[in-house]
Amino acid sequence: MSKVQTVAQQMTRASQKFFYDPSTVLDFPEALDPDGWAMSPELVSLYDTPIWHEMTEEEQKRLAFYECCGFFSLILNGERPLLEGMSHRMYVNEKDLAVTEYMHHFMDEENKHMMMFSGFLRRYLGRVYPEKKISFAREMPKGGEDLSFLLKVLVVEELSDYYNVVMGADERLDQICRDINRVHHVDEARHIRFGRAYLKSKWDEITAEWNEEELEDFRSWLLDYINASWRDFLNPSVYRDAGIKDTYAAREAALKSEVCREHRQRASEKFLTNLVDSGILTAMPVLD
Repeated sequence: MSKVQTVAQQMTRASQKFFYDPSTVLDFPEALDPDGWAMSPELVSLYDTPIWHEMTEEEQKRLAFYECCGFFSLILNGERPLLEGMSHRMYVNEKDLAVTEYMHHFMDEENKHMMMFSGFLRRYLGRVYPEKKISFAREMPKGGEDLSFLLKVLVVEELSDYYNVVMGADERLDQICRDINRVHHVDEARHIRFGRAYLKSKWDEITAEWNEEELEDFRSWLLDYINASWRDFLNPSVYRDAGIKDTYAAREAALKSEVCREHRQRASEKFLTNLVDSGILTAMPVLD
């Protein structure tokens, strides 16, 4: 039995053991506590910048609420193409029974996450922030589209999981914010373990036929994509709703802040380390 098959069977048993109903696992209050935090302040994109220090605590909490909504929208928008792509692979590309059986649980749990995030956003924000990422067509070698899909899935899951772990345990946050992050993390821990094993097997299989130039181009695309994904966390619509007048100046401040860049590097460390250990990257990169 391959490592992927073993991991898939283990994750299937865990999903069966921790099965839950998304309509009853969370207790949504009528309104959030206006004096509470919706997101850990240290995770707010402008934390420790001059703009942050000029804000009152009330303004910081207001920004944290909209950043929480932006974060949940970001995950929700990332999970929509994930479900579509996973469904295609489950019924067309993938033939292994153990793997496809776990993919059914994977998709079931992703659908539950979308119910949780949309339930929060519809109740407290009234909408979902639209996706801002611009897709640039890029020619890839044979099998590159499959690998890029799997890496996009892991980028969404691994970066969001860093936030989930911190906020799921942060007692300053409103209970519903903690609970959503906690429930999401429990499922995502399984998805990440399976995703890493599955990606590694596909990487070894597909890139065995690639030359050095193709490998270098693909790795360049991957780093561009990770940096672009971090820029998605800096949402001018979030800043506008929080009452920040010059939203693009705020975004530039977060991009250029050394404190914010160190946060992005720290939050990506486990993900990047796994990419290096898997041979997908050749060295630990320094993010923008």
